[in-house]
Amino acid sequence: MSSKPPKGHFRLLYFASAASYTRKSLDDVPAPLALTDLFAHLEKLYPGIGQAVLSSSAVTLNLGYVDVEDQEGTGGCKSSDATVINEGDEVAIIPPVSSG
Repeated sequence: MSSKPPKGHFRLLYFASAASYTRKSLDDVPAPLALTDLFAHLEKLYPGIGQAVLSSSAVTLNLGYVDVEDQEGTGGCKSSDATVINEGDEVAIIPPVSSG
């Protein structure tokens, strides 16, 4: 596995139930992509993932947590406040983890 995504892509990492649902640990996704479009993109690739996994998952962008719901307030507009996932970025889908 390469440590960097291919040119023009960002790396999307799946953990826990996200990895189980997709049956993989990562995807390389074409960039740029608005953060507001990430879940719709994943739903096209993996039908049902939104309800099964994404609705309760945290998302990180370059190791910092981001709030996808706050981004949705932009109404799909490409405003200066909208977060864009760029080439070379790393995004992670982190479902809740229970311990016992």
